[in-house]
Amino acid sequence: MDIQLKRGLLDVCVLAAIKDEDSYGYQIIKDVKPYVEISESTLYPILRRLESAELLTVRTAEHNGRLRKYYHITAAGLGRIEDFKNEWKEIMSIYKFVTKGEEDND
Repeated sequence: MDIQLKRGLLDVCVLAAIKDEDSYGYQIIKDVKPYVEISESTLYPILRRLESAELLTVRTAEHNGRLRKYYHITAAGLGRIEDFKNEWKEIMSIYKFVTKGEEDND
C-alpha cells in the first residue's frame, strides 16, 4: 500500500478510536487492532503529529500512581473524520471503475 495513503488511513483510525471518549496509547492500540495492526512505535508519532495539527489535545492524569497521557479529539479532528468519509466515497467509486468487469467487484 502506498505509504502516504496508509499514513492518512492510520491518522483517521486513531482519531476514530478517540471520537467517543478520551483514551490513552495502549487502549488506542487495542481499539484499532481488530481493523489494522499498529505498534507503539507507529502510534506515538501519529499522536504527536495529530496534536501538532490541532486534531487532538492531550492531558496528563495520574492512574495507579503513574502519569498517563489521555488524548481528546477536537472539532477539527471530528471534521477530519467527516472529510475522510466523503473522500472514501470517491475512492470507492474509483475502485469500482478499476475493477469493473471482475467477478469479485463488491
